[in-house]
Amino acid sequence: MPWGRKKRPGTLRGADSADRDHLVSFIRTRTGVEAFLEPRTAVTETTVVLVAADGEWTRRRVAGPDAAEALAKKYDLPLYEAARVGYPLRMREWTARRKATGEASS
Repeated sequence: MPWGRKKRPGTLRGADSADRDHLVSFIRTRTGVEAFLEPRTAVTETTVVLVAADGEWTRRRVAGPDAAEALAKKYDLPLYEAARVGYPLRMREWTARRKATGEASS
């Protein structure tokens, strides 16, 4: 699709190389990273939330559950289904600390 041209209203934007690059950069620059798979919904494509040991987190689109599994396997990350296990407490605590200091969310 040419730059500047918009998709039809109501179509979901898929994962792209910028999403993958961001996830890989997060993995390479943080310790203790775990991956949480979020299923596709009517509003968003499949996403992965990466959570570091200190609770810092990021979310990006992926090209489906298989892509999330491949990413986790390549970088030796545990992969959880967020709908089944929820998110770790350290993620919520990190977000609360950032809000308390007025910093933007990830």
